[in-house]
Amino acid sequence: MKYNIFNSITTWSLKKRITRINSFFKDPVNIQNNVLKKLIEKAKDTEWGKKHRFKSIKNYEEFKSIVPIVKYENITNYIQKMKEGKPDVLWPGNISFFAKSSGTTNDRSKYIPITNESLNHSHLRAGKDMLSIYINLFPDSKIFNGKSLMVGGSKSLGKERNYIVGDLSSILISNLPIWTTFMRTPSIETALMSDWEKKMEKIADEAIDQNISSMSGVPSWTMVLLRKVLQKTGKSKICEVWPNLELYMHGGISMQPYKKEFDEVIGKKINYLEIYNASEGFFGIQNYLDDSSLLLMLDYGIFYEFIPIVNNEQKVDKITSIEGVKLNVNYAMVISTNGGLWRYNIGDTIIFTSLKPYKIKISGRTKHFINAFGEELMVSNTDLAIQIACEKMKCKIKDYTAAPKFLKNSSGCHEWIIDFEKIPENKELFTDLLDKEIRAINSDYDAKRYKDILLKKPIIHFCDNNFFYEWLKKNKKIGGQNKVPRLSNSRDKLEDLLKYL
Repeated sequence: MKYNIFNSITTWSLKKRITRINSFFKDPVNIQNNVLKKLIEKAKDTEWGKKHRFKSIKNYEEFKSIVPIVKYENITNYIQKMKEGKPDVLWPGNISFFAKSSGTTNDRSKYIPITNESLNHSHLRAGKDMLSIYINLFPDSKIFNGKSLMVGGSKSLGKERNYIVGDLSSILISNLPIWTTFMRTPSIETALMSDWEKKMEKIADEAIDQNISSMSGVPSWTMVLLRKVLQKTGKSKICEVWPNLELYMHGGISMQPYKKEFDEVIGKKINYLEIYNASEGFFGIQNYLDDSSLLLMLDYGIFYEFIPIVNNEQKVDKITSIEGVKLNVNYAMVISTNGGLWRYNIGDTIIFTSLKPYKIKISGRTKHFINAFGEELMVSNTDLAIQIACEKMKCKIKDYTAAPKFLKNSSGCHEWIIDFEKIPENKELFTDLLDKEIRAINSDYDAKRYKDILLKKPIIHFCDNNFFYEWLKKNKKIGGQNKVPRLSNSRDKLEDLLKYL
């Protein structure tokens, strides 16, 4: 009975938040301009604000002309000062939390400042908005009658002991309101374990006997957990363990290659809701289940700019706010945030699918593409192609990576390593089919494949023994923030993997 009452009260409260979200439809440009104005006013007396004359900036055009676009490497000295406890550097006051992000297995970690404002007005607000959108789509949902299973990261004290460092999910978990303790699992102690193999065991043990109604996490790790639950319970489908499961909220990597496997492992129809969050901020939420585009969240203390990408070159002189973006153009995203990041090129690329309201799809990373032969291949292309190929061949993948291979006479091909849950019976046919699907999706790739003159048929290495997981484990990179890049214009990572193969 108490859960029914709690479900009713929580549902009623969250439904009301949709009014604010709907304001994105009506006045998006003014919302963003106000965000920029507040950010500049808040940080005008910081070291960064003084250096870049924030007090003199009156509008976006002045902001754009005075403040430089930066990458992480350009602000490492500022980050170090903040870690050492110096106040008012990039954002007012001292910074207590830093999200450690190693992204796609780079050796050098990034430390992204998490301020009180970015924590409360971006990341935690987004959690409520995500549920508000879902509840308004499904007003009769019983999601709060059960618990939410969260697959999160780990936390450890920083070396100077002035701050706490961990991946973003661990920082969020450790700062959730106390009342969420009754709505979520696993325990905070388990969620913050740093040993991911032991953590999966412990989460499964704690969650098996719970009434799980929703899940959230990165698809790859969530699938590891679901299979662990089936192994421990002896059940064939997750719906036999958690019959009231109705929602999976996911982000971090594309769901496309995993969707079929999730459907089969869960064993019943549930709803999937995609989000777009990163250590640097929370950016988008899927607001309709039949449209995979993400609503760009405009009032989280993040001001957006977009650099058009032409022939894989960023046209910085054409940078624009949301007011000047166009549909179906590949953009690199630049953000200024209440976490103290100023005109920060986040490294993600997006495409606008709607301008009323502003909705986006993630197309890849500025570094994660293959363009060795003019093919301009993006992760969004290969994710879709491999999903279609797997459906047609009745096989399942866990993950993949690909890079160019250079052959004689200025020709070449793409070399792949694919880790399968279920390897296709006919490997040659799968290779042909994947090649065909990429050609159908990407006209530049298709043109370069013409009569095998420039690009030859791809080479695929077929694996089925948790290859990427074991490689990450060997290199001590197991964890939610570490992943192998799906596409790379360089062979460095692929060569490393081929040695292990």
